[in-house]
Amino acid sequence: MSAASSDESVIGEPARADVELRLPCDRAYASVLRTTTAGLAARLDFTIDDIEDLRIAVAEASALVLPVADPGADLRARFYLGAGRMTVEVEAAAMDGPAPDRESFAWQVLDTLAINAAVESEQGVFRVRFTIASPLAVGASDTDPPGAEL
Repeated sequence: MSAASSDESVIGEPARADVELRLPCDRAYASVLRTTTAGLAARLDFTIDDIEDLRIAVAEASALVLPVADPGADLRARFYLGAGRMTVEVEAAAMDGPAPDRESFAWQVLDTLAINAAVESEQGVFRVRFTIASPLAVGASDTDPPGAEL
């Protein structure tokens, strides 16, 4: 893991995630995703409050993805780590996935907590992506993180 890693490569293609996690699409595994997220945030020196915001955000992202996932699909989470910020993608196969509901409670919470948040349903995948920064984390800068233009 490099503090200089970016969630966008030089040519605009998504860079390789620093951490990837694959779980069954089952609410019973949501706690594993929240715990992994908190552990990574702690490693980045996020404050306790920012870690809790991340745990809530990843729970809400899961709440958006899990109901539309295809039976037997995997829940995939990708973490892009940087100095004082983390971008998370949560996705699952969803062939009949609905259009993203930006009026849902889960989306409203996620959009409030994150610097940037995006939700999309395309090519058989339903994906939620968000970035949260901790301005007090070691190495954090005052500028927007790479990929902030979600």
